[in-house]
Amino acid sequence: MDEVLKIINDIKAGNIKPIYFLMGDEPYYIDKLTEFIENNILSEDEKGFNQMVIYGRDTTVEDIVSNAKRYPMMAERQVVIVREAQELSKTIDKLESYVENPQPTTVLVMAYKYKTLDKRKKMTKLLEKNAVLFESKKMYDNQVGTWITRVLQGRGLTIEPKANAMLVEFLGNDLSRISNEIDKLQIILPKGTTITAKHIEDNIGFSKDFNVFELQNALGAKNQVKAYQIAQYFADNPKDNPMVVTTSLVFAFFVKLLKYHGLKDKNPKNVAAALSISPFFLKDYDVALRNYPMKKVSSIVATLRDIDNKSKGIGANAMSNHDMLKEMLVKIFN
Repeated sequence: MDEVLKIINDIKAGNIKPIYFLMGDEPYYIDKLTEFIENNILSEDEKGFNQMVIYGRDTTVEDIVSNAKRYPMMAERQVVIVREAQELSKTIDKLESYVENPQPTTVLVMAYKYKTLDKRKKMTKLLEKNAVLFESKKMYDNQVGTWITRVLQGRGLTIEPKANAMLVEFLGNDLSRISNEIDKLQIILPKGTTITAKHIEDNIGFSKDFNVFELQNALGAKNQVKAYQIAQYFADNPKDNPMVVTTSLVFAFFVKLLKYHGLKDKNPKNVAAALSISPFFLKDYDVALRNYPMKKVSSIVATLRDIDNKSKGIGANAMSNHDMLKEMLVKIFN
C-alpha cells in the first residue's frame, strides 16, 4: 500500500514515468493505479485525442508499440492503457526494444494481472531502470484486518474488532470485494462512525449471531445449544452458508488450536502472531484450549477432514447439509 501511495504522489507531483508495468496476483491495486492514471494524467479536453484504452486480447505488442510511438496532439503527452495485458504473456518479450528506448511523450500503462514477469530476463531489468515496475502481491489473510482498518481510517471511519473479523471471515483476502462492501458502508454511514457487527448484518447481509465466526466461538466454549442453533440456521439457509465453506473455516480454527497446544512460548503477543489472529480474539482460543486437550483436537481435525470430503461429494452417500452439520457437532462435542 505504501508503494502504491508513492506512485500516486509522484504522479501528482509531476514525476511521471513513460511506462507503468503493473503486474501480480492481486488485481485490486493494479486496477486502482490504472484508474488513477486514466483519470489524472490528462485533462478532460486532452483525453479525446490523446488517451487510448485497449485490451490485451484485442491487440498485439506490435500495435501497442506503434500506438505508443505516436506523438500527442495539442498536449504535452498521450496515455496508452492496455487492460488485461496478461493476454499477451506469450509475446510480451517483444516489448523489450520499446522499454529500452520509450517515447518520452507517452505514458504507457500495462495492466498485467494474475501474472508476473521473469525477474531474470532483460526486459524486467530494463523496466526497473526506465519505468515503474510494480508487483501487486496477494495479501495474507492475517494482514487483511489491518488493511481494512487503514482503508476505513482514510475514509473517516473506524471498525470494531468483531465487525472487522466478520468481513475477513466471509470475504477472505479478496480486496476488491471488501472495498466494494466498504463503499456501501461509506455511503450509508456518516464520517466518524464506528462500524459494528450490527452495521455489517444490516447493510452487507451477514448475520451477526448466525455465522461461522459465532459457530467457532460456540464450539470453543462447548456451548452446545448455541452451536446446534447456528447449525440449524445454516441447514435452513444453505446458499448463504455453503457446507464446504463452513467445514473449511471450522477446520482452520481447530488446526490453529492444535498449533496453540504445541507452542512452548504462550506469551499472548507471540501466540497471536504464530496463529495469525488478532490479539483481540486470543481469549476465545484460550477458552477452547482449556476445553479441548491436544489429543481431542487432533481427533477433531481428522474428523473434519472426513466431513470436508463429504461436503465435496466424496463418499457422502447423498448426505444433506443438516446431517453433515449434525455429524460434525456430535463428533466434536463427544
